[in-house]
Amino acid sequence: MHNYTHFSAHRLLRTLLTLTMLLLVALVGEFALAVSAFAQSNEAANAGTGSILGTVADVGGDPVSNATVVLQGLAGNRLTVLTKDDGSFAFHDVTPGIAYQITVTAEGYAQWSSSATVEPRQINTLADITLRILAVQRAVTVTYSSKEVAAQQLKAEEQQRTLGFIPNIYVTYEPHPEPLTTSMKFHLAYKSMIHPTFSVRVAAWAGVQQARNNPYEWRQGAEGYGKRLGAGFADAVTGSLISNAILPSFLHQDPRYFYQGTGTKWSRARYAMLAPFVCKGDNGAWQPNYSQWGGSLIGYSISTAYYPSSDRNAGHVFGNFAIDMGIHVIGSLAQEFILGKFTSKHTHQ
Repeated sequence: MHNYTHFSAHRLLRTLLTLTMLLLVALVGEFALAVSAFAQSNEAANAGTGSILGTVADVGGDPVSNATVVLQGLAGNRLTVLTKDDGSFAFHDVTPGIAYQITVTAEGYAQWSSSATVEPRQINTLADITLRILAVQRAVTVTYSSKEVAAQQLKAEEQQRTLGFIPNIYVTYEPHPEPLTTSMKFHLAYKSMIHPTFSVRVAAWAGVQQARNNPYEWRQGAEGYGKRLGAGFADAVTGSLISNAILPSFLHQDPRYFYQGTGTKWSRARYAMLAPFVCKGDNGAWQPNYSQWGGSLIGYSISTAYYPSSDRNAGHVFGNFAIDMGIHVIGSLAQEFILGKFTSKHTHQ
């Protein structure tokens, strides 16, 4: 009885083991079938998709890395990748037959976009993906300094020479000259007086007066010429300072001749003849040339202090004033029609 019981238990255990083995074999078989079916299904799905490839570059042909490439479908499906160091990108497993919008963006570049589709198992390589550099917009504040422009124009005027060596600095050829400051007016007068041609002109005029024996009280000889030369320097210096610097600064008038250069000969001649009587103010408006009139009258009035008694009268002052204005008219005509052709003109930078 004992042996029978032992045999039955052993048989039962073996039966259970057999059943367990059969169950495991069945489960493994089912799992293998499921894996195979999934693989086949996935392979079939992949076999029907496509790929979209491309390379992003700038207008110079250099690759653009880390650009964002977005593939957007009509159904809302969206794929995003970044370009590699060589500018390349790739979208795999793209559903065929759908019109995709592909957009490329990168910092500092204008956006690029296009449409793309793929067929089953097709590799669509996009060409000519070129990003343009965005124009950098900066707010620039431009300030215009009248004094700085006037200083540049004055510097150019100081280099003007007639026949290559005679200063011609009291004429401006600028179409739109800026007004001179007070210091510029005095600087211009100083530059004109220290040039050797100033002394030559005074010495020559003293020679003319010597030949005319005017004033006759100073007679002839070296002593007479010396007196005429000294008086000539006094006249020239006071006249230049008063007419070209002091009164123009006080009255805000411009002592320069503004070259016209255009129009009929008569209009230019009329303009030149009126220049000693009409000048341009610092405000740009034309006005009576009080600086020229006043400078001439004041200068010749001062000269009565060192000329002989025969010249110390109103007739002498106004006579010299008339001669002086006539000389200025001739000088203006020469500036308008003759000297401009022989004067080296410089433009401010």
